[in-house]
Amino acid sequence: MNITVKFFARYKELAGTAAAVITLTGDSTVATLLAALEQKFPALKLTPERTLISINQEFGTADSTLRDGDEVAIFPPVSGGSDSQKFALTDQPIAPDTVTQMVVHPHTGAVVTFTGVVRDNSEGKSVSALEYEAYPEMAIAKMKQIADEVREKFPDIVDVAMVQRIGHLDVGDVAVAIAVSSGHRYDGCFEACQYSIERLKEIVPVWKKEFSPDGAEWVEGDHNPSLK
Repeated sequence: MNITVKFFARYKELAGTAAAVITLTGDSTVATLLAALEQKFPALKLTPERTLISINQEFGTADSTLRDGDEVAIFPPVSGGSDSQKFALTDQPIAPDTVTQMVVHPHTGAVVTFTGVVRDNSEGKSVSALEYEAYPEMAIAKMKQIADEVREKFPDIVDVAMVQRIGHLDVGDVAVAIAVSSGHRYDGCFEACQYSIERLKEIVPVWKKEFSPDGAEWVEGDHNPSLK
C-alpha cells in the first residue's frame, strides 16, 4: 500500500522534505509507518510522547490501522461571514474588528474577543519575530470542531469566528483573533471565548518558530490528543 506522509514544523526540517510517499506491505499500522520513516529519514526520532499523528485529518495513535491511499501527517504537539471566512488561516495582517463583525447579528447583544499579539520575550529570552506554520486542511477542520464544542458547552452562544495568522510576524503583529457572540453578556460568551483559545492551542495544528539573538527554534506544546 502507498501512504502519503506530510511533515510539519521541525519534522519537515529533519526530513528535508514537506512530503513523501511510503510503500508498506501487508497489514500495517502507524507504528509500522513510523519505523519505515525513521529508516528512510535517519534524522527523524518519532517518539510517541512527542509526535502527533493524523490520518486523513483526524488524530491517530501508533496502533491505528492504515489503508492504501491514506494521508498521514507527522507533527509536534501544537504550540495553537461564511464558514470559510469565520475559520481561516491567513498570511495577511489580521484586523480584529473584521473578525468581530463576523459574529454580529441582529439578535446578538454581546461580543467577547481575544486577540493574541507577538511579544518581544519568551521564557526570559528576547524575541525579535515569529514564524507560524500550519497544516491548513486539518487546522480549519479543528477550528470548526472547537466551534461545535463551544455550542454544545454553552448553548446560548450565537456565533464563533477564529482567524490564525501564518508566515512571518514581527513584534506587535496580531497572531490570532477569536470572537464569540451571544444574546446577552451573561450567556457564557466570556467563558466560551477563553475555552476557544485554550482549545485552539491544544488541537489546532499550528506551530511557531521563535527568532532571537541566539538563533531560531520551534516551540512545541505538551498536549498530545493521541495519548488521551
